[in-house]
Amino acid sequence: MVPEINYWAVLLAMLSSMVVGTVWYSPKVFGTRWSKLAKVDMDKPASAAVMPIITTVIVSFITAWVLAGAASIAWHFYGGSYFVSATVTAVALWAGFTAARFITHDAFEGRPTNLTVMNIAHELVTVVVMAIIIGVWPPALG
Repeated sequence: MVPEINYWAVLLAMLSSMVVGTVWYSPKVFGTRWSKLAKVDMDKPASAAVMPIITTVIVSFITAWVLAGAASIAWHFYGGSYFVSATVTAVALWAGFTAARFITHDAFEGRPTNLTVMNIAHELVTVVVMAIIIGVWPPALG
């Protein structure tokens, strides 16, 4: 079975991750604190961000695509609301994969706990926003 996916919703979800990241890591929100904890030089030229941005677009598309497919599978399996399936699937995948892996890697790398919490919280907000977009704009389910 190939899950139904609304690729317009996937593209919007991908773009939403860029918006969430731009706001989250802006200096007025968490950017200044994050740059200190992560030891990132925010004064680098803008050209230094080109490859990370390209990488983010690609990875965000993959994340949104996988989330849309997993939400569709969950909806078919459990039934009920497509929106709820998308949201619960996003939180479950975030907890089981993203948060768990961040915590493990950051513990071994000796990263500050505050940095880990900030980054996994960002990922939670990102996937929940993606899930909302995917959930309110499901594929043509038949």
